Amino acid sequence: MIESERNEFKREYTDNILKTVIAFANTAGGKILIGVDDNGTPIGINDMDGCYTKVTNAVRDSISPDVTMFTKYTLHENDKTIEIMVSEGTNKPYFLKTKGMRPEGVYIRHGASSAPASVDKIRQMIKLSEKETFESGRALNQELHFTEAAKEFSIKKIDFGKEKYVSLGIVNPDDELYTNLATLLSDECEHTIKVAIFDGNDKKTFKDRKEFTGSLFKQLRTCYEYLELCNHTAATFKGLDRIDREDYPASALREALLNALVHRDYAFSGSIMVNIFDDRIEFVSLGGLVNGLSKEDILRGVSQTRNQNLANVLYRLKHIEAYGTGIQRIFDLYAEDTVKPEIIITDNTFTMVLPNRNAENDSKKDVVSVLATQQEQLIIDYIKDNGSITDDEIQTMLEIKKSRAYVIVKSMKDKGILITKGRGNDKKHYLK
Repeated sequence: MIESERNEFKREYTDNILKTVIAFANTAGGKILIGVDDNGTPIGINDMDGCYTKVTNAVRDSISPDVTMFTKYTLHENDKTIEIMVSEGTNKPYFLKTKGMRPEGVYIRHGASSAPASVDKIRQMIKLSEKETFESGRALNQELHFTEAAKEFSIKKIDFGKEKYVSLGIVNPDDELYTNLATLLSDECEHTIKVAIFDGNDKKTFKDRKEFTGSLFKQLRTCYEYLELCNHTAATFKGLDRIDREDYPASALREALLNALVHRDYAFSGSIMVNIFDDRIEFVSLGGLVNGLSKEDILRGVSQTRNQNLANVLYRLKHIEAYGTGIQRIFDLYAEDTVKPEIIITDNTFTMVLPNRNAENDSKKDVVSVLATQQEQLIIDYIKDNGSITDDEIQTMLEIKKSRAYVIVKSMKDKGILITKGRGNDKKHYLK
């Protein structure tokens, strides 16, 4: 046995054991063995009963909140050791009563050691353990107006009278005060969506920006309309048939935007960010994953809504068809594409990346300008199948004279579609 993130050895009882119990309860649980040296060799405890009494009393009396329900003790008589199994607690942060809820009193597991938690980490644990969700909390501003919300409900022919406020979660039934959800749906909503457009595939060159404010209903509609304007259409030709193809499936844009609105953590004051590049769109929402979920869970369709009341409202208005299906629908919309959507998760952000289906391939132009003629498209299809084409092959395939072939090739080179290599009999044309 070796010490690790989930195992720690102690030769005898010391008060430092309390720090380890706290660290395990605040992290992912673990096991403490008393009567074992640093190499994992049992050396035994002389007074097992006395040590057991001392450690159980210390854990009970010195740690807050009560962690005893997450600790299990086993006395191993054969090698005279005591095993303390600590499970991850549900009321974090756990801390030393004498030190309080400060870094010197709160510990987390870091590798094979127990380290003081940062102030930010403590705040995060408090937020995750709070029984009251943000949306059900009392709104600081009680002077709210619902012009946009009433309009949205009217469009769907659903009643939005005050008698519905409690069932919608807009008013707290106990004190009849507006909730934070009411603020989000009101005209006075302070949270925003910011869209930034960049030239190229990085943030070096900025082209445009736009911020969407007001009720979440208004932000949802106006931001989606703007994204649709940015969703360009390119054309390809297959024989005589022209095929139009949007940069992004419209439904994917809609689902990604709804996902960002529904699942973001509104306890953060920052905005939802939508970054538009030549090759992708990134929807960045604050809050990371809901506690207990993993990226793999999300990809399997498992969903736990951070803002349940907001999700219920959007479901009632038929913006959401079914819980937990939006992300899977996005991936389904890209089922026939080579480049797939991507999910990027950090502690405090969740990013959905939609690839531009009309972005240029690294080696060939998969999407041809709408200016390409049918003859040009035949040449492009030939090169894709054979790697290159000669002047003679162009004349034979298109049944044209040498002068006409020259005009077509020059036009395609001017448009940036073709490049020519070699001279005379060795001259061939390739896709740029």
